[in-house]
Amino acid sequence: MTPAEQAPHSGPVMTAHRAGLVGCRSCGRVWPEAETNCSRCGSALVPPDRRCLNAVWAWLAAGLIFYIPANLFPMLKTSTFGGLRGNSESTILGGVVELMHYGNYGIAAIIFVASVMVPVGKFVAIAWLALVAGRPATVRAAHKRLHLYEVVEFIGRWSMIDVFVVAILSALVQLGFVASIHPGPAAVSFALSVAFTMLSAQSFDPRLIWRGLPLRSRKDPE
Repeated sequence: MTPAEQAPHSGPVMTAHRAGLVGCRSCGRVWPEAETNCSRCGSALVPPDRRCLNAVWAWLAAGLIFYIPANLFPMLKTSTFGGLRGNSESTILGGVVELMHYGNYGIAAIIFVASVMVPVGKFVAIAWLALVAGRPATVRAAHKRLHLYEVVEFIGRWSMIDVFVVAILSALVQLGFVASIHPGPAAVSFALSVAFTMLSAQSFDPRLIWRGLPLRSRKDPE
């Protein structure tokens, strides 16, 4: 008999922890707690541990630190006629305002959402998940936390859109003396901020979400 069959299940949800199993973070298959390696993918089996939150906070702090200069320094530098017609520098928000000034509201909205709203939302979401990890929660609340984590994981790959725009423009608009576009120091800071934020999300162990469920089902008093 398996450990799950030997022990009576009285909790709100049967989790791998209650069943005496440990899940593989790479492929998702569960194994007895005595196993040290996943026979399917070969990854090491590590039980959920709140100490992983130290890495989450460290990467998140690094992302926040680099996000500040990413908004203060210019993202794009433009030179016209070798500087005779002037040089212009645009920050992220400055570029959004300039796009709106020329009537490109759709592109301005995309840049604002991808470069401002999404990063700030990820900072808040990851910090909140790290704060509530392992704390008491209902099944409904645990599912909401899991859905939030999946959203953060999904949108992480789209946070580099501003850096992609700068890279494409820098590659295409190189007309020598006439006009040229170069990435500013904010491009590197923004790319590092996104990378550190993604590492923070990947360091979070979603199995901690289910550790906060009560051990036994409790009926509301009549």
